[in-house]
Amino acid sequence: MSFSIEQLARHPKFISSLRFLAESLRNRYDHGPRIARMLASHQRWLLTQTAYALHFEYDPAVPGSGLTVVSLRDLITRHRVASRNTVLSFIEELLTYRFLVPAPGHVRRPRRYVPTEISHTAMFGWYLSNLAALDLLDDGVRAVALATSPALMDLAQPRMARHCLEAEVWREPPEGVGLFLWTEAGGLVVDHIMAKMDLSAEMDSHIDIGRVDARALAAHFMISRTHLQRLLRKSADRGDIGWYDEPKKTRMWISRDFLDQYCGWQAVKLAAIDEAFAWAQSAAGHPDPKQ
Repeated sequence: MSFSIEQLARHPKFISSLRFLAESLRNRYDHGPRIARMLASHQRWLLTQTAYALHFEYDPAVPGSGLTVVSLRDLITRHRVASRNTVLSFIEELLTYRFLVPAPGHVRRPRRYVPTEISHTAMFGWYLSNLAALDLLDDGVRAVALATSPALMDLAQPRMARHCLEAEVWREPPEGVGLFLWTEAGGLVVDHIMAKMDLSAEMDSHIDIGRVDARALAAHFMISRTHLQRLLRKSADRGDIGWYDEPKKTRMWISRDFLDQYCGWQAVKLAAIDEAFAWAQSAAGHPDPKQ
């Protein structure tokens, strides 16, 4: 059985699981910054996951199936995630950095594209990390199952991506979380914050994050220091974050309300990942010994 959204959000280990996931994703950025940034804003996350789903859904018997500019544009604009021009620019960027290449064989219209090996590796690692985070909640073996049978992701990822794309509660993050997630590299900043949480040091609904050097953080994530400071200031104005050492602003806290918003939102994605993977195992005829 897979976890429901409510079960995840209420699970006593869920915050620790999210902290593990944030640390894992932050480490992936350190090993591949450019491709990690493809998932670093919510709009790019939706674009990337949808594009990958379309690739996996390719059926040579169905004209126009697979990942094309037309298929991605139609899905993305239908859910008002991005404009037609943004979709086109996104595809062009993937081609420029060779995260995507034209499909081999006879050129047909609309042109179909396929991810390169570096993209496959990154997406597989992302799904594996999320399954490992779920395993922490129930001593499951999802990550081992995927590592043993990598083709399960071909079934699971499209189902998960479509569930997330169609769920307004995932497409539209809570306001405090969305403040970061709708900006370039904002997801990396949130992952950094979540990875540094000290859950043993909560006081007056404030959770200690420790020292945060905005200058070093901006340089590491390749964003402007001014942009990052503006984000942090807006979040502080909402009461979602703050500093123990005003006016130096080096030792940060986040509010319990912000953490609860983030947990509730992440539960939507992780429930979709869990359900899709359980479905994929069943569809592939794989045993599911411990979920």
